[in-house]
Amino acid sequence: MKKTGFTTTALNVGFAKPDPHNSLQMPLYETVAFEFDSTEKMEANFKGEYIAHVYSRTSNPTVEYFELKLKALTGSHAVLAVSSGMAAIADSILAVTKSGENIISGSRLFGHTYALFQDTLADLGIETRFSELTDAAEIENLIDTKTRAIYFETVTNPQLDIADIEMLTGVAKKHNLILIADSTMTPPNVFNAGSFGVNIEVVSTTKYISGGATSFGGAIIDHGNYDWKLNPNFSKYTEKFGKNALIAKLRKNIYRNTGGSMTPQTAKMMIQGLDILELRVEKCYKNCLQLGAFFESNPKIKRVDYPGLKADFRFQLTEKYFNGIPGTIMTFDLESKEACFAFMNRLQIIRRATNLNDNKTLIIHPYSTIYAEFSENERKTAGIRDTMMRLSVGIENVEDLIADIERAIE
Repeated sequence: MKKTGFTTTALNVGFAKPDPHNSLQMPLYETVAFEFDSTEKMEANFKGEYIAHVYSRTSNPTVEYFELKLKALTGSHAVLAVSSGMAAIADSILAVTKSGENIISGSRLFGHTYALFQDTLADLGIETRFSELTDAAEIENLIDTKTRAIYFETVTNPQLDIADIEMLTGVAKKHNLILIADSTMTPPNVFNAGSFGVNIEVVSTTKYISGGATSFGGAIIDHGNYDWKLNPNFSKYTEKFGKNALIAKLRKNIYRNTGGSMTPQTAKMMIQGLDILELRVEKCYKNCLQLGAFFESNPKIKRVDYPGLKADFRFQLTEKYFNGIPGTIMTFDLESKEACFAFMNRLQIIRRATNLNDNKTLIIHPYSTIYAEFSENERKTAGIRDTMMRLSVGIENVEDLIADIERAIE
């Protein structure tokens, strides 16, 4: 059968088991435990010889369907749904490293990811070696026999830097390292991580996938393109589980024992979000382009950044990796912090809120909020200006967004 388009695929992923009532929608299995036909089957399940749901903290039919749907849409080997994007990052790093080992990471990270690497993992004996990830030789100088992975964000927030993914893939393969990408800013309808050599993809499904900020969750996506025998932390799992070593280690150890599972109620909303993901992203992207043209023509806007604009210096990377759509986050500058605050306070349609990829357009002043605990030098190093605002563009009629900005900027 010919491969179908993104939305067609999303709407036609089959259930793991036939529904007895032939429901077109995956039912919500709001239950904790599942009964077995016999004690023998129960024993076989715990031995790994008979696959069935046992307890919803470890697996659940509604969550399983969300995983199957995301697997189909990413063309990946396996997907594990978790409670948040941070859980996806933490579980992945804990699976591939142990105390005394290290990872290499981009230095411009989501604030909580940076704190996880700099503080939490450091307390567990896992070192993070930060890099701008722009020079292969500089990255290679950070690698030693205890390095296990390279971690990066496809598009940084709010700087909107774009990684040269093919360069990172080359370095990772040369040194048998695992390449982990946080692709939250670039949803699967615009970015096919596996085709560019990413081994593990981590996603905050809270953002695009939830369908408009309905719930929070995360996903770990294994693209099936890494030989887990190359990482000594999988020796217990590669012999028995082979290509499934990562998911086996997560399900039987890290994920199961730390308890960061996705609820079936959340999975139900994520399933519905995937059905309309492509439509929402296309609408938000078109709004970004029209807003970008407006910003570029307005003399009161001192700077506009969106890698989807042809004038942006990152546009070629946007086309190469994301089909021209580098997410739907923009930044723009006024002449001062005071002007930014006055402008934001006059907005009537655009909301002052900190989430990303809601259906509603949201605005925030990163310098005074998500980077408030950073020193002035840390802000400067991270590229955070007090004149910059971040706009998460939603699905409203763009004429109304422009009119709201025009009113507020006068």
